Amino acid sequence: MISLRGLGVALITPFNSQGAIDSNALLKLVDHVVEGGVDYIVLFGTTGESPTVSLLEKQDTLRLVSAHLNKKVPVVMGFGSNNTTQLIEEMNLFDFTGASAILSVLPYYNKPNQDGMYMHYKLIAEKAPIPVILYNVPGRTVVNMEPSTTIQLANDCKNIIAIKEATDNIDQAMDLLHQKPADFQMVAGDDALALPFIALGADGVISVIANAYPKEFSKMVHAALAGNFDEARYYHYLLLPIIHKLLNMGNPSGIKAVMHIKGLIDHVFRLPVHPVSQNKFNEIVETVAITEKSIV
Repeated sequence: MISLRGLGVALITPFNSQGAIDSNALLKLVDHVVEGGVDYIVLFGTTGESPTVSLLEKQDTLRLVSAHLNKKVPVVMGFGSNNTTQLIEEMNLFDFTGASAILSVLPYYNKPNQDGMYMHYKLIAEKAPIPVILYNVPGRTVVNMEPSTTIQLANDCKNIIAIKEATDNIDQAMDLLHQKPADFQMVAGDDALALPFIALGADGVISVIANAYPKEFSKMVHAALAGNFDEARYYHYLLLPIIHKLLNMGNPSGIKAVMHIKGLIDHVFRLPVHPVSQNKFNEIVETVAITEKSIV
């Protein structure tokens, strides 16, 4: 079973000027984050613009990345929908070879109740050929999966191994960490809260900022997990200004701007995601310059 202890990166999806996935840039990005110390890679999460990528593109990309990595680090595949039946049909069509787990977002727009959330994930866990990671992100789905529902799923479905808890509700995180089964993993989904979540007992974080600063964020996460909180706080506060700046710019628009400034990707999106305005881009340029100057 995949361990999520440490740093996962929610990888951006680079596109070329024609709007196709830029395979060369993608593999360079994979090397960049792996060399920077990430412990696993997440393909086609929210940051990877998953709603705009076809099933065939996802299949081709998984094959490309897993072959390139050659098991150097695990790959987690973003695979979610607000249509349970359709999601199961797509899982049956998909070849998950090379992926160690599925990250499946809570159904969005439909606003299911707790029973609906439970049944959705229970069916996915029964049909999935590899382990499932729950993904609770109330800021995008509008609804929140309560700790009691998560714990029930963890106890009832052995194929559900973890949750990415992207909430800013510290009380909820503490309730879940205190009550969850010992072998059920929880990782943060918000870079700014990674350190406090780990201090409370979380296993790590699936990060956005690690696309740009994998080395520094990896040092923060691993220092915190080792109990070296002076070092962890240093890197936390080093990156916090740019984390906050990007949060205000929207994701993935903000992180893709940073990656373009650093010369790692073309500044291309798929609608409805759009580049930030020129004024906001200039703000990001300034914040990147300050961050780079602060890195020793």
